Parts: sequence; structure tokens; C-alpha cells
Amino acid sequence: MYEKFTIKGSVRVPPKYFDKPQEQSIKKVLRKKYEGTLDKDLGVILNITNPRDIGQGKIIHGDGSTHHEVTFDAVTFKPKLHETVRGKVSEVTDFGAFIRVGPIDALAHVSQITDDFMSYNEKTGMLTGKETKRKLKQDDEVKARIIAVSLKNNTGESKINLTMKQPGLGKKEWLKEEGDENGQS
Repeated sequence: MYEKFTIKGSVRVPPKYFDKPQEQSIKKVLRKKYEGTLDKDLGVILNITNPRDIGQGKIIHGDGSTHHEVTFDAVTFKPKLHETVRGKVSEVTDFGAFIRVGPIDALAHVSQITDDFMSYNEKTGMLTGKETKRKLKQDDEVKARIIAVSLKNNTGESKINLTMKQPGLGKKEWLKEEGDENGQS
């Protein structure tokens, strides 16, 4: 899920950074450009570190910035199909629950929360099981499995789907009820 990649590329350093040490300036520009972005191959880029092998700067006509070839490290978060994850419910709707997994919200569709029929109560903001009376609300901690991943580069159309129907998955309290004292199964 969390990975570290070494990336080689070029960076444009504007003149406003020329008064600072080169490595510091390049790191600042790389962080501004990449951190928080989503790349379909790498995942969400969380942190840029260790700029090195900085090439000699080139100036392009009409652009006062310098352009450098550079190698740097990126720490990323990329959800993997069938991976078991822990998260916290960030929002409950009539069609399911959004669960914060790392830096991303994933959806557990109402049909994937339990085998019981879940109904939504708009006033309480909860999903409740018809037979089991199990409740799911915002801030509940859950364990789920990733069943679909579709990452799109910074388009907002990325989707991660979860299930909690399999044994050993679900709300922490449900797992304790099933005999896992710590909800850690």
C-alpha cells in the first residue's frame, strides 16, 4: 500500500528560489508540484525526499527559470486489489459508507457492508441492519477488503470499492462479537 519510488525527471526552478541553496529550492519546487497528486501508476504521492544527481541548469529562451534533470524519492499510497485495510467511516449515505483509507476515501456500497439488509436513517446518519440491528455511523473504525480499484490521474474520477461481508471484516465491535477480542482478526 505504501511504497517508495525513485524518480528521474526534470524540474523548473523559478528565479524567486535562486537565493536559496539549490537542493533546498529543487525540493521545494518538487514538493509543490507532486505532493498530494494522484498518478494512476504510482498512487497518491505523499512526500518527496532526497533530491540528488542534480544536473546543470538550462535556461530556455523567454523563461527566466532554470531547468534541471534530477533524481528524487517519492513516498506513495497505492491501494491494491484484495488487500485488507483498516479505516474510519468519513460519511454515511443511503447508498453506502465512505471509509478513509490512508489519504483516500473508498466506498463500501450498502450491499457490501453485511449480509443483512441495511437501511439508512437520514436523521441519525446511520445505516442499520434489519435483522441484526448492527449500526454503522461516521467515525466508526472498520476493517475491509479492496474489491475494485480504478485510479485516474488527478481527475477526481478515481474509485476504490470495499467489502466488509467476508469473515473477519466489518466494524471493530462486530468483530469482537464474533469472537475476536481485539477486533484485530
